[in-house]
Amino acid sequence: MKTRKRAATRTGKYCSSARVFGVSMPEEESASEVLAKKIAGDIVLAKTPSAAIQKWRNIFKISQRALAEEMGIMSSVISDYESGRRSSPGVGMIKKIVSALISIDQKTGSVVCNEFNSMYTDEKLNDVIIDIRELDHPTNIKSIKAAVDGVLVSDKKDLMKSIYGYTIIDPIKAIVDLSPKELVKLYGLTTKRAMVFTNIAHGRSPLIAIKVTNLRPGVVVFHGLEKIDPLAERIALVEKIPVIVSKLKSVDELVHNLKKL
Repeated sequence: MKTRKRAATRTGKYCSSARVFGVSMPEEESASEVLAKKIAGDIVLAKTPSAAIQKWRNIFKISQRALAEEMGIMSSVISDYESGRRSSPGVGMIKKIVSALISIDQKTGSVVCNEFNSMYTDEKLNDVIIDIRELDHPTNIKSIKAAVDGVLVSDKKDLMKSIYGYTIIDPIKAIVDLSPKELVKLYGLTTKRAMVFTNIAHGRSPLIAIKVTNLRPGVVVFHGLEKIDPLAERIALVEKIPVIVSKLKSVDELVHNLKKL
């Protein structure tokens, strides 16, 4: 994620060659084209393509019916692919699904595409984000807890809540360098994610920053914290944000373990 990328022009075209999500972007390739390649790659390479299709449809906030109508097929076909009742879609069907998602997004103002564009061409975010990923298929807080060798300091009933991605953050840089509007970009393409803060002393500042954004992550993970600060714990309780304290020794270990999800 430390690869430098140039900002996009106002027309939505990239100024020069860059890498986004590990995808090489030639000059003048549009953000929608790069996003389409990312989605198609996720579906093709996913262990469970059905879950990947559902994940991206949820990211775009598009119903099965709306997606099917855009594709000119019955909504039951989308339902069958997402449930696994149909075998994994072929290249042709994947292309149609991706094209329909992008098309619907463009008709409603290119909200997802613009968010994707701004997230991964922002120099400040590159310095703040250690790693960011949208998972191939949903996991839950229990799995996140195991991956980070963590202790849950909130209600155990939260353990089965779905998580669709994670962002590992340098909290000092985030709090010092980012505005509230820029902090929102740390959520990636969905708020149902683990926000992982490294080398934490108390836990108060990250939760205050989260409160300012008016968005609530699926779970907050504190790395390097011996014991959560009472004020931080109170904020998490009031805002209903599950919190995990990771016992892993290093940031590298944290990154490595989360990549296995």
